[in-house]
Amino acid sequence: MAFNTGYVVLSIFATIFFAFKALTKWRPSIHVPNPLHVKTRLNSMTSLLPFHTKTVDDEIKEITALADCHETAARLAELIHKDGAGSWPPRCNYVDSSWPAALRPYIDIYHEMKALLPAAKPSLVDEENRVRIDYFRARHAKLLEDKVDLEAVTQLLKAAEAGRWDAFPRDVYNAFYCCIAWHRHAYRWGTIPSVRPAQLELSLPLPAQLTSPWTSLQSHFGLNSDSGNIMSNIVLNFSPPGIYQFRINTGLPGQIQTSEEEFSRVLREVEGGSIPIYSAIIHAILAYSRGDFVSCLQHTKQIAEGLRPVLSEYYDRVHDKTIARSAWLSHVQGFYAWGMGFQDEKTGEWVKFDGLSGNQVMLFQAVDAFLGLDVYLGEAARMGNVPRLQREFCEAVGRASFRERLGREGIEGRIRTEMAEIVKRLRVFRSAHRSRAKEYLLVPAPERLPMTAGKSLLKADMEESLEFLDAFMVGRLQQTV
Repeated sequence: MAFNTGYVVLSIFATIFFAFKALTKWRPSIHVPNPLHVKTRLNSMTSLLPFHTKTVDDEIKEITALADCHETAARLAELIHKDGAGSWPPRCNYVDSSWPAALRPYIDIYHEMKALLPAAKPSLVDEENRVRIDYFRARHAKLLEDKVDLEAVTQLLKAAEAGRWDAFPRDVYNAFYCCIAWHRHAYRWGTIPSVRPAQLELSLPLPAQLTSPWTSLQSHFGLNSDSGNIMSNIVLNFSPPGIYQFRINTGLPGQIQTSEEEFSRVLREVEGGSIPIYSAIIHAILAYSRGDFVSCLQHTKQIAEGLRPVLSEYYDRVHDKTIARSAWLSHVQGFYAWGMGFQDEKTGEWVKFDGLSGNQVMLFQAVDAFLGLDVYLGEAARMGNVPRLQREFCEAVGRASFRERLGREGIEGRIRTEMAEIVKRLRVFRSAHRSRAKEYLLVPAPERLPMTAGKSLLKADMEESLEFLDAFMVGRLQQTV
């Protein structure tokens, strides 16, 4: 009897708690996790959802089992198996001894160069910055020339191209991709914060030890940009226990280093918590295709509910106390930009590559596709910075989108209502992102010209630049209907 009474009391308390949380803006504070516990956090995030008790590993097994049932499941299963090395977010192996000997010098050189890249307080004198950039690049190039056996590296990459993953395991391949991306961005800027002399460069010949592997890696992932992307530079930059690997601001004050790491960790965990949403998308599409509108409604509701904890990773952690505005623009964002290119010999046109952008995150592309919304990124940006298998999964979801075919009454009308809830949550997120982006971008950075990572050089001052950027953000907000 006592047990039953306690159970009832706990049930009432839980009901009140979740009702209060749903009807107010209150959220419990989120403790920044110990890196050693991050994998557990990612695997257990799904259990926090009211509809879900499965781990990420369980979800992946189920998605794989559905691969023969629908192309959306087949595309996602292929993405997880190949680019994810059997997991999602992708598995990376950063144990040095596990890397083929030919690749290890890249890690050694990172450790030699990492403390030379950042400056706590950048110079405002272009000539001084030019000297610093040139010194960094010269030393970086010399180490690459002296320590890297490019022929041996090339042979490993050819083995991967031939499907010999025993010689070059996929989890090591992912880690190497991230390593090369760090080296390229570090060489491109020569110093962090990024400064005017580097920003104004239209092109830059990189060492062969950074260009030859990059060409092979980008071909594997179906990309053509000289720049890194959200996947190469951020999502892959964590070991399975959740330890952050390649750093930008080694040796600088703790607030700067923490801001850098937490920015990456938020994006990583958004993707890490998205597998239940992808699974629900696939199940909703399958249910609709067989006319099971009851199941379709349930899974569509799961998508809306699943967005809450995932987007909370952004709401609860992208603020000044976690990611300092004073540090982000100067010491984080600039590293991820690119803003260079080359002249096409055939057309004579200048081809320019931008850097990382939140628009490259697969979650938002997949949910937009499920809703039948137009693709936001232009073709060049998608081909340059969104891996091919991610594009193919989202395109398959878009082809299967059924929102416009739904009736407006009965259970189909209820499915429409749940889709409207998904739209609402995306609109709230995009509105919040627009507001917070302005707060971060308006911080003074006198050492450089106005620039974002995803759009490169902007207007003459940041006020004008924000008007330019706002047009993009407002446009996407208006399209989210």
